[in-house]
Amino acid sequence: MPERLFVCTPSKLASYTDCPRRYRYSYIDRPMPQKGPPWAHNSVGASVHTALRNWWDLPQPQRVPGSLSTLLRATWVREGYRDEVQQREVFTRALGWLEAYLAGLDPDFEPLAVERTVAAKTAVIAFSGRTDRIDRRGDELVIVDYKTGRTGLDNDDARGSSTLALYAFAAQRTFRRQCRRVELHHLPTGTVAAHEHTEESLNRQVSRAEATAQDIVAAEKSVAQGVPADDAFPTQPGPMCGWCDFRKICPAGVEAPQREAWSGLVLQR
Repeated sequence: MPERLFVCTPSKLASYTDCPRRYRYSYIDRPMPQKGPPWAHNSVGASVHTALRNWWDLPQPQRVPGSLSTLLRATWVREGYRDEVQQREVFTRALGWLEAYLAGLDPDFEPLAVERTVAAKTAVIAFSGRTDRIDRRGDELVIVDYKTGRTGLDNDDARGSSTLALYAFAAQRTFRRQCRRVELHHLPTGTVAAHEHTEESLNRQVSRAEATAQDIVAAEKSVAQGVPADDAFPTQPGPMCGWCDFRKICPAGVEAPQREAWSGLVLQR
């Protein structure tokens, strides 16, 4: 019998690549182990993304700077901040990012799609993911991904992003139009990191995704055959352990320095 296609999203594949143990905690163990407290940087990221989605949902005459504060306040996630003072500071800063970012766009610009799910199948995976934005430029499509983290990005980040490559691959299948360019729009700095894929580079990223899926399936099968889950899904200690939602229950994670819930915020220009 042929193998079933491995159903996946970018975050599912990235979770295993980053740390097989985290993948197990997130997608296999049931009930899922309790996560740590929410992160403030995730809260501000979700708030900004939703505000931008709602901005594009407005009729074009209503897309005026004065509406941004209302949009952001309506979507604002309040979890993870140190206190109300910090939360207000971050809200003001995030509003400034949005105002500067949207002021830099052509007033007549209209995306092809906002928060659109794209999907594709190969011989190994059934992939789907939700893009932040898809632009049409001439006869081609461009994948746009918003970023709000405290670290700036460069073109190598766009080139190496398997998520963006898979989005481009799937967008080509969904819209039947060429999609090679991918962009990371870093709102805190107002910079854009971009890469122009070739068909070969997209296929390489798809092959890596397929290999990851095959590794996951092999690990799951080994557990079914009696291999201890801790051996089949080992920890992958590294700098990210301190940011892991499962740090407190992971043998490697508990050794990592504890991060405050607001440690990942952009607090300075």
